[in-house]
Amino acid sequence: MTRRLDGAGRLAGPGDVVVTGICQDSRRVQPGDLYVALPGRRHHGAQFTAEAVSRGAVAMLSDRISAVLPTVVVREPRRVLGPLAAWIHGNPSATLEVYGVTGTNGKTSTAYLLDAGLRTAGVPTGLITGVGIRGDGRARPATRTTPEACELQQTLATFVETRLAAVAMEVSSHGLALNRVDGTDFRVGVFTNLARDHLDFHTDMDTYFAAKARLFAPGRCGAAAIGIDDDFGRRLAATALVPHLTFSTATTAADICASGIHADESGTSFTLHGVGPARTVRLRLLGAHQVDNALAALTALAVRGGIELDAVIEGIEHLSAVPGRLERVDAGQPFLAFVDYMHNTAGQRRLFPYLRSLSRGHLIAVVGATGGRDPGKRGPLGSTAATFADTVIVTDESPHSDDAAQLREDVAQGARSAGNTEVLVIEDRGAAIAAAVACAAPGDVVVIAGRGHDRAQTFGGHERIFDDRVVLRRALAQLVGSKNAAVSERFRVGPGRRRPR
Repeated sequence: MTRRLDGAGRLAGPGDVVVTGICQDSRRVQPGDLYVALPGRRHHGAQFTAEAVSRGAVAMLSDRISAVLPTVVVREPRRVLGPLAAWIHGNPSATLEVYGVTGTNGKTSTAYLLDAGLRTAGVPTGLITGVGIRGDGRARPATRTTPEACELQQTLATFVETRLAAVAMEVSSHGLALNRVDGTDFRVGVFTNLARDHLDFHTDMDTYFAAKARLFAPGRCGAAAIGIDDDFGRRLAATALVPHLTFSTATTAADICASGIHADESGTSFTLHGVGPARTVRLRLLGAHQVDNALAALTALAVRGGIELDAVIEGIEHLSAVPGRLERVDAGQPFLAFVDYMHNTAGQRRLFPYLRSLSRGHLIAVVGATGGRDPGKRGPLGSTAATFADTVIVTDESPHSDDAAQLREDVAQGARSAGNTEVLVIEDRGAAIAAAVACAAPGDVVVIAGRGHDRAQTFGGHERIFDDRVVLRRALAQLVGSKNAAVSERFRVGPGRRRPR
């Protein structure tokens, strides 16, 4: 597909340029692309124009003039980028049914549940989450929760080309505030909840909420599914100007709600109300919080209408796992071990009570704080973990450019302030995970929290390949192997030894 730039904005340099694509990353420019040079925190994209030219860029969009490329100059390029990228790619969201999920917690699980329900109902569906992108015949890891505008529109266009009919995607507050989803038409927007997070970017909760609320503006989404179990959800439901249904696990005043919630180590069950006759739903996903996410997905499809909900429920019931979300790791050890992404206190308060209910002994938690984020989260992360766990092991997550030792100390101080919980500080994350495994006894529960599906730690400008699930499995296997070896040695019959009776 080709598009002709006709000088929208102020065109500097020769006009009448034909482009065949659009790209924000100079390293990924293809011949015929419009290169988008955006201002950033550390660098401006215009610094990399030479690389873009060497790869075949034919024009540039920026707030600066290029000396070597005809440039469409606009004051705020991010504001025009989304619609422009959508136009260049043929407005793919006009063809797809896009379900956008926003909120502090539950976005990934809700998107996975939507994907599972739609697919079982016979709707070919793509998936765009912070875990990865799937649906165009291949799967690839994600670089951010919501892709930048150029990548998003290209992905949606590929979904159209491969004859997908719908897409379930996470829509982050950053993605909304930075205009990444501008130019995307959402069939349904989903609001899960809102709690303290990302205040390093949004500065306060009202600004954070305002960013989320942008998804539900008329003209951006056609309908909405809104969770009303917190004040922000109730505020959104009271002010939303698009058709919407509400959902709740706490009140029967919602359009769709749940009762009789039961969660154990094999799954989660509840009674669903508001979608036809009351019926029992049995999830394979772990934790009572997954009921909120299942309701979010079901409400989104109910407000959309026209989809066989029995098939949707079947698909939701058969989803067995979401990467890094209470993902169980089992190497034959006599205790339960999980990896989970919980990285804020709201997530901790939702998950730790469930983990405590599974324990016949102690709850052991490995926690930390990611650098470059709201410093006010650090102490509460430690204190909340210590409120529920018997042993808290504080370690590194991804410090980025922050002082790793200070991050650990802030979390540890919070944990120590909570009472008599045992608090250990172990700098190396692999050693911390090994220590958690080593101190676990039969019937205990171990949880490695904070990073979930992430596959690398970042220290300054250096990345270290590190997957909590892989490292935990290795530690568990070593524990089980050493115990098996000890048993074998005890019962081994050799010269001068008698078999025990």
